[in-house]
Amino acid sequence: MIAVERQPVASVTPDGLPALRRRTTAVLMATQILGGLGVATGIALAAVLATEVSGTESLSGLAPTATVAGTAVLSMPLAALMTARGRRPGLVLAYLIGAVGAGVVVVAAKFGSFPLLLCGMAAFGAASSANLQARFAAADLAEPERWARAISLVVWATTIGAVLGPNISAPAGRSVTGLGITAAAGPFLWAAGIFLISAVVVAVLLRPDPLLTARALAPAEEQSPAARSLRAGMAAVAASPRARLALVTVAVAHTAMVSVMVMTPVDLAHHGASIDLIGLVISGHIAGMYAFAPLMGRLSDQLGRMAGIGLAVGLLAVAVFLAGTAGGSHGQTATGLFVLGLGWSAALVAGSALLTDSVPQPARAAAQGISDLTMNASAGIGGAAAGLVVAQASYAWLNFAAACLLVPLAALALHTRGRRSKRERNVPANG
Repeated sequence: MIAVERQPVASVTPDGLPALRRRTTAVLMATQILGGLGVATGIALAAVLATEVSGTESLSGLAPTATVAGTAVLSMPLAALMTARGRRPGLVLAYLIGAVGAGVVVVAAKFGSFPLLLCGMAAFGAASSANLQARFAAADLAEPERWARAISLVVWATTIGAVLGPNISAPAGRSVTGLGITAAAGPFLWAAGIFLISAVVVAVLLRPDPLLTARALAPAEEQSPAARSLRAGMAAVAASPRARLALVTVAVAHTAMVSVMVMTPVDLAHHGASIDLIGLVISGHIAGMYAFAPLMGRLSDQLGRMAGIGLAVGLLAVAVFLAGTAGGSHGQTATGLFVLGLGWSAALVAGSALLTDSVPQPARAAAQGISDLTMNASAGIGGAAAGLVVAQASYAWLNFAAACLLVPLAALALHTRGRRSKRERNVPANG
C-alpha cells in the first residue's frame, strides 16, 4: 500500500511556493528523462522482438499496438488513483507496472511465448501513462499564466531519453546474450531497471505531493471531495466547450501523428531508403515532437491557447501535405515528419493547458486521465487502420485521411472560440 500524505502543505508558505514549484518541476523532468529513456529503449526493438518470438513478420506490429492499448487502458485507473490520493502514488504505481511488464517481456522472449509477450507489452505501456501524466503534475503548482510553459518543460525533458534510448539498445542487447536471452529482449531488461529507478525517485523526492498541495491551497469552494471523482471529471469536461475542444485537439493530433509516423518507415523503404536514413528521419520527427516544446509553451501562454491550437492545425496540415506529396523525395518526407512532430507538440501543449484552464481544480486529475485515455485509444485505432489504408490505397491516401481529421478540429476550434462555460466566465483564461 502506498502511503498517502494527509497534510501536504504543513510547511509550505507563500514565500516558499516558488522554490517548491522549481523543485517539483526538476524532479518531474528527471523522471521524464528516465521514463523516456526506458520507453524508447524498449520500443526501439519491440517489433523485431515480436517477429522473433512469433516467427512471422506479419504479427510484428501487434507489440507496439499492445503498448498503446495498455497506455490507454491504464490511463483511467491511474487517473482514479491520482484523483483520490495524489500524483505521487499514481506515478509510482505506473512505473512499477511498467517495470513488471518489461520483465514479463523478457520472460516471454526466453520461453518463446507470444501471448505472454503481448501481455508484457501492455503492462509496459503503464510507463508511457506515467510520462504523459507527469506533464499535468508540472501544472499543479504553476501559476495559471504559466501552465503551458510548465507542461512544455516536462514534455521537453522527454527529448533526452527519447534520443538516447535507441542508442543504448545495442549494448543492452549484448548484455543478455550470455544468459541465453535474445539480444532484442535486452533493452526491456534495462528498461525494467530504469522504471524502478524512476519509481524510487518519485516516491522519495516528489514531496509534498503537487496535486494534494494544490488542492489544499485552492479556494474553500473547491475543497469538496465529491468533486474529486471520475464522474465529476467527465461532468466537468461535458460542461465546458473549451475542455471538449482540448480533448478533441490532443486526440486528433495524436491520431494523425501516430498514423502517419508508423507507416513512414514502410514508405521510405519502398522508395529505396536505407535503414540509417529511416532512422535519421524518425530522429528528426522525435526532435520536432519534444525539442521545441518550451517554445510552444511560451507561445500558448503569451498568445493564448486558441492561437496554439490554430498553430497546431496549420503545422499538421503542412506536414501531411509535404509527406503525402513527397513520392520518392526522402528530403521532403523528412521535412514533413519534422513538421508533423512540431504540430503534435503545439497541440499537446496547448490542448493540455486548455484542459487545465477549463475544469475546476478538484476534477482536473480525472479530466486529464480522460484526455489521455481518449488520445491513446484514438491513436491505437488510427495506427491499426494506417496499415490497412496503405495496403489498400497508398501512403499518400493515408496522409489525405489525416488531413481530413483536421477539418472538424479546425471547425470546432472556430466554433468554440469566444465561448466559455459559466465557470470559465468567472475566471481569467488564456485565449
